[in-house]
Amino acid sequence: MPITTKTVHLAAGCFWGAEKYFSLVDGILSTETGYANGRIPNPTYQQVYTDTTGYAEAVRIVYDPEIISLEKLLRLYFAAIDPVSLNKQGGDEGTRYRTGIYYSDPEDLPAIRKAFDEEAAKHPEPLAVEVLPLSNFFKAEEYHQSYLDKNPGGYCHIPDALFVKVCREAGKKKALYKEAERQILSLVDGEKDVVAIMAEISAALYEKLGCHWVGFYRVEGEELVLGPFQGPVACLRIPYGRGVCGTAWKERRTVVVPDVDAFPGHIACSSLSRSEIVVPVTSNGEIIAVLDIDSRELSSFDSTDALCLESLVFKIFEKL
Repeated sequence: MPITTKTVHLAAGCFWGAEKYFSLVDGILSTETGYANGRIPNPTYQQVYTDTTGYAEAVRIVYDPEIISLEKLLRLYFAAIDPVSLNKQGGDEGTRYRTGIYYSDPEDLPAIRKAFDEEAAKHPEPLAVEVLPLSNFFKAEEYHQSYLDKNPGGYCHIPDALFVKVCREAGKKKALYKEAERQILSLVDGEKDVVAIMAEISAALYEKLGCHWVGFYRVEGEELVLGPFQGPVACLRIPYGRGVCGTAWKERRTVVVPDVDAFPGHIACSSLSRSEIVVPVTSNGEIIAVLDIDSRELSSFDSTDALCLESLVFKIFEKL
């Protein structure tokens, strides 16, 4: 039996990040960047960029309503934009970056109005989001399609934490790690300084995963000593075999902790940390450090996190 599909066009600022964000949502069948509700036929990016054509950068979204409702899709949309900002999202300004919901089926309007009114109730000022019938849509140039897949380090105004959220909900965690790994390997290619590499990995994973704390503890004698990290202040030194980090070092294995308060001997560097994963880092067979990642939420990590992080550190450090 064929799938029944629905389509909606959403303007959410720069369409690079918006297209990537929606492509990761469970139930979204296809996404396409383009230009919506303007005045001239077949516009080019250069024309739209002048803000004289009336077009908005938008994403055509084809979805399965049996998997994701329009209301839920619009809640994800509102989470990814500043709905009270007029003609501005992130660092981008201009009418081409306005926000808008453009529908082709009038039967969608009640669901759109419901989602719009729910969002409006959260703000003292009026929403700057257009709700209009779709008058036209022209596909953007090919280099704009799946732009962030082609350019993993490209500009994106949508917070990484939202990408993490939709990936986890959609069961696409492996895809998220694959993208992070591709970016990191590109950044550290040819670099031999271990501390510099650790700093780059910490920054990249912190941005991609949206976690509370990401960083390294380096093996120095019988202690782990704080290395490059991203997040709040942390413990400077951890003895061999102590806490989650020391246990991972001693037992030479990745340790996944769903609830840090339930872990025997847990060292509480931050009261905001709720769950944790620690991965030993080896070089030429010897453990030189551990990669430590903390989350504010319980049960944030599982075997997929473990396998993907183990693969990442092995590819980078084993032959250094």
